[in-house]
Amino acid sequence: MSIQQSDVAYTAVATAENGRDGRVATHDGKLDVVVNPPKELGGSGEGTNPEQLFAAGYSACFQGALGVVARNENADISGSTVTAEVGIGKNDDGFGLIVKISATIPNVDAATAKDLLEKAHQVCPYSKATRGNITVELVIE
Repeated sequence: MSIQQSDVAYTAVATAENGRDGRVATHDGKLDVVVNPPKELGGSGEGTNPEQLFAAGYSACFQGALGVVARNENADISGSTVTAEVGIGKNDDGFGLIVKISATIPNVDAATAKDLLEKAHQVCPYSKATRGNITVELVIE
């Protein structure tokens, strides 16, 4: 379900210069990084790249969603981590993404961890945005 502009509580603003081989910065100056294509895509690999930035945002957002779900389920997720692996590759109409979300949740059993991960995937805004658009694999480690 979409939100309306009147429902927006915060808007992040970032501007890119020179696309995948340049610079990207947020309007408040908290993020200002050089971006370069990775060596695997023919670039220098010296700066960060959009896939790394997406992986960082997705993993942080998903960890937050996991916390919300855990509080609702009275589950202890202290010491947990979430890792997002974002792959890019050629598809029928250019390039596409694939994501693997891996979680380590040491204080719950495997069945509970799997349930928490699946529920977090339903509430995470990044998961909602990608649902039906790209493959997202969920893994408990």
